[in-house]
Amino acid sequence: MIELAVANAKQTFRRMQEPLSERGIRVHHVPVRERTIALGDPPWDADDYDVGFVYPGRLMEGGVADALLEIPWLNDHETVLTSRNKAEVLARLGRADLPVPESVYVSNDVGEAELTDVFERFEPPVVVKPNSTTRGVGVAKAHDLDSFLGICDYLSLVHDYKATGDQSFLVQEYLPDATDYRVMVLEGEYVGAVERRLPDEAVAEGQWKHNVHRGAEATGVELPDEYRELAERVAAALEIPFLGVDLLETDDRLVVNETNARPTIDDETKYEPDFYDRLADAIRTAADRQ
Repeated sequence: MIELAVANAKQTFRRMQEPLSERGIRVHHVPVRERTIALGDPPWDADDYDVGFVYPGRLMEGGVADALLEIPWLNDHETVLTSRNKAEVLARLGRADLPVPESVYVSNDVGEAELTDVFERFEPPVVVKPNSTTRGVGVAKAHDLDSFLGICDYLSLVHDYKATGDQSFLVQEYLPDATDYRVMVLEGEYVGAVERRLPDEAVAEGQWKHNVHRGAEATGVELPDEYRELAERVAAALEIPFLGVDLLETDDRLVVNETNARPTIDDETKYEPDFYDRLADAIRTAADRQ
């Protein structure tokens, strides 16, 4: 039996327990955040675990857990850090000739004249997105220059707190009425996808961000081969074993919006029938790196 350490809580941890247990992998919840850890007397014994699922999202806490657990991870520190840097991902994918939204990276602080030049590159509205947040946190839409500059001012104030670390943000084209897909790729191969859609009443109230954590519903879908192949090319370009690839589809375009190296696992019915077989194989491969 392989002992798997999982820092993720809630849905992912609960959903993977039984299917992986049936495949010879025992899943343990190893929480690393919002707790105290005596470094000389840690709550974990490194000999208790063979492998970790994905590196913790809070990198400082992940570093402590990594040092104390002494295990390989399916997605390690470098892969999580790469995916977290939205601008780096878009730059890498653009260099690989993969379709991405028009984007400008802003290394905060910059002056008003420079920000005005950025805004005027686009047809309003524009999307302003902190570079390294998740779940749609801090993402805003600006319809005019004054609103855009106000959002940038707010980001500058927020980033005065040194603990936030990354001070940068992205300005991107807005793709209206785009269909949002989260595509899952494991060890280079497509393993399933969901369409994320806001309820009609939420859209009527002006919501536009399709994050599940903000009320969107995720429905399993069958994607065309072109979409699957694009997601696989993204994972290959970034060299990330287990990756969520977010695609936006409009009437005439398909672009890679973001990636997530710590993706939530949805219900088993939303993936390919052999998803857990392939996940178990990937975990065993990672464990062999010990």
